[in-house]
Amino acid sequence: MTIDIDKDVSEDGVHEDLRIVRALEEDIIFGRLAPGTRLTEDSLLSRFPVTRHFVRQALVQLEQMGIIVRERNKGATVRSLTAEEVRQIYDVRELVQRQAALWIPLPAPDWLIEQLMAIHEEHGRHIESGYLRGVHETNDRFHLTLFGACGNKYLVQTIELYMRFSLPVRANSMSERASLDISHSQHRLMIEMLKGRDNWVLAQLCVDHLQPSKRRYIERVAGDA
Repeated sequence: MTIDIDKDVSEDGVHEDLRIVRALEEDIIFGRLAPGTRLTEDSLLSRFPVTRHFVRQALVQLEQMGIIVRERNKGATVRSLTAEEVRQIYDVRELVQRQAALWIPLPAPDWLIEQLMAIHEEHGRHIESGYLRGVHETNDRFHLTLFGACGNKYLVQTIELYMRFSLPVRANSMSERASLDISHSQHRLMIEMLKGRDNWVLAQLCVDHLQPSKRRYIERVAGDA
């Protein structure tokens, strides 16, 4: 499979700071910027033909998203997570995603099943073509659509926030075709469970779905240590 991670990220009508945010987010997701990498304003200015104002705005947005860390007199660095931080982030992800799954009314309406199937099929096409940006975007859209059915927008916002916090962890799975195929098949199983009445089984699958990325990242951190 050919992995295409260099497709044009610019779009007409998008503010310059958002272009930078999207480009750097992709660099982190796809492993081009490793955890702990320092991001200086000058290096970003040499890469992006924008003013310093837009670079600074982009760094602020990336910090708010939890993707980078900014410290006084040290500048910005790509967020690097310890094994314990990963465990704590995933403790929260498991709690909120389990609760959201438990609150989804089952059986789910046909329109939700059809919407998730359309996203699922698009996700599969991106896996086959090796278009990782599309894989990432459809994966997130699938989960936010699924959990959005719980009816609590604040819970869904928390889920989205912790999805961002775990970006360095989730990036580990993006380059492995076998991992993508397993994730894709689990999405299909979630859709089937939405047709039934057992929220507890659906919730457990949503929790189990998180474990491979978490486990691989912690193992890698232990190996580096």
